[in-house]
Amino acid sequence: MATQKKSKSSKFLTVPTRPIPVDRDRSVAGLLEKMEGAGFGAKQLAEAHRIWLDMLDDNSTIYLCGSGNLIPSGMRRLLAYVIKNRFVDVIVMSGTVLFHDIHETLGRNHYQAHPSMSDEELEASEITRIGDMLANQEEYHEADEWIGSVINQLEQGRAYSVREFLHLLGRELAEIAHEDGLLTAAFKSRVPVFCPDILASEFSVGIARARFEKKIQFNFDITQDTLEMMQIANRTRNSGIITLGSVCSQKMVNMAEVSSYITRTNPRGHKYAVSITTDSVPLDIRTPSFAGSHTQIFGKLLRGATTAYVPSDPSIALPMLITALSQTAAKYMKGRKRPNFSFSGKDLGVDIP
Repeated sequence: MATQKKSKSSKFLTVPTRPIPVDRDRSVAGLLEKMEGAGFGAKQLAEAHRIWLDMLDDNSTIYLCGSGNLIPSGMRRLLAYVIKNRFVDVIVMSGTVLFHDIHETLGRNHYQAHPSMSDEELEASEITRIGDMLANQEEYHEADEWIGSVINQLEQGRAYSVREFLHLLGRELAEIAHEDGLLTAAFKSRVPVFCPDILASEFSVGIARARFEKKIQFNFDITQDTLEMMQIANRTRNSGIITLGSVCSQKMVNMAEVSSYITRTNPRGHKYAVSITTDSVPLDIRTPSFAGSHTQIFGKLLRGATTAYVPSDPSIALPMLITALSQTAAKYMKGRKRPNFSFSGKDLGVDIP
């Protein structure tokens, strides 16, 4: 057999891709392991699974950020699962995600649409179209009314942080919910939930309705949310971030790094980062190269951070990723030292072992 001559490229061309085989392995984790030998989105999804396990094993504080139509697309149970099992530690979700979560946790549904349904017919029937999903407008109004009923029970004359308000909503929902959603799972698991755009989402309608109909004077103290995010970031030794949907959802976490100068601390950056998005991202950003413009997609990273950019709709990637975690994460959770949070009035206590 002829000896293969080494070329200048040989030091780089050392790990060939491995075509994914067809077999009868019904384990999703097993499939992702096979996908590690492929390329593009397949490899990145497999690496996202591996990175999530590494975060758990490394006792990292894990931020889960999300936006868009995660709940209508069927992701509520998956998100509740990772929260209840403490695969994540801090939630940062858009107001749209949280409003849809309340809607479903109240026992309502989202429905599949069909291309033959015209917008005119849907509007006449008081149906809201969300892509290829539908919702009953009257039921959305009921969610608005429920939000107002919770506000009506709160102490008047003081401002609430958004995080505190969401914790109280989770508490009230947990009393009546037949099945957990994101907010109820977070309340039961003592996981803080932040929302950077609550007033730019459907969530604000219920708050405005309470003010308009019941003359309830309700205000937010948004500086408290910023201070709490700073506190979490300052006390965290290692952190990881998982972003679902638009990268805009992680900006609140990024601000905790930007504001570190207030406390005269050096921002450490994330040791791990996973982004699952359909946002168009240039190649030099989405590849795990520290020299690239990585902050645009992952936020601030530690040098040598491990990253995965998954170019996929979260409704495609999440079912595979979280099902795989349900099969693989148990051994990493046994010795995990996770952050502990205490909820006392407006103050969030943070204890990171």
